[in-house]
Amino acid sequence: MKNPIKTGVVALCLTVAAACPALGEALVLKGSTTVLPIAQKVAESYMKLHPAVKISLSGGGSSNGIKAIVDGTADIGNASRFIKSKEIKLATAKGIYPVPHRIALDCIVPVVNARNPVADLSTDQLKEIYLGKIKNWKEVGGADQKIVVISRDTSSGTFEVWEKLVMKKARVIPSALTVPSNGGLVQAVATTPGALGYIALGYLNDDIKALSVNQVPGTPDTTRNGLYPISRPLFMFTNGWITGRTADFMNYLLSKKGQQLVEEAGSIPVY
Repeated sequence: MKNPIKTGVVALCLTVAAACPALGEALVLKGSTTVLPIAQKVAESYMKLHPAVKISLSGGGSSNGIKAIVDGTADIGNASRFIKSKEIKLATAKGIYPVPHRIALDCIVPVVNARNPVADLSTDQLKEIYLGKIKNWKEVGGADQKIVVISRDTSSGTFEVWEKLVMKKARVIPSALTVPSNGGLVQAVATTPGALGYIALGYLNDDIKALSVNQVPGTPDTTRNGLYPISRPLFMFTNGWITGRTADFMNYLLSKKGQQLVEEAGSIPVY
């Protein structure tokens, strides 16, 4: 399976440099709930170093993060996918030039209720389940129990990566339960016997159980080396080449300290 981490996205902005004003400014970050824990961790640390700077954060999905850059309602748009051609056209028509900054790596992990005995599913089995062709856990080595399919909404970058790498653009079964965030999906799987969902690596906790895919667990190492089949880069988008406070924040995120915070947030540093 072609892996987005392995193939990469060329010409991404990995380092930035600019002078930064010293006093009283605000930064607004919007978008991906996958990137949100990273943004929260780094923002808290940055504001301790710069008490006069106020950083506001909100989720809403990758599409909303890119839209916020196009609309001018955010300094940084968080996205767990790359920008689409139609979004670039819409932006440039308004005189906006979105610049991608790759800030972390991530993998998408299938998750089940903690009491489910199944430990591994193949990408083919995952696709068949999300198409509604496999309906009972006994068909994949589990108990005689109905599979409750849970998915992300279409504005989610996590959904779009799942759609591309697992579904191969096939449509998820219409009866699938849809949730708007990684956190919401975790809660739904944890409280629903027979549930199957998928989340960003950083949202794993003891209330749910992660499955390996094609006998490969989703880990930082298997993501970096390309063995895990559902992997991706994470981005922050800005309008044009960054300067001032935005550049200083991004430099901090991509510094050794910032990348340590990425790891503490549960994602995978780019270095």
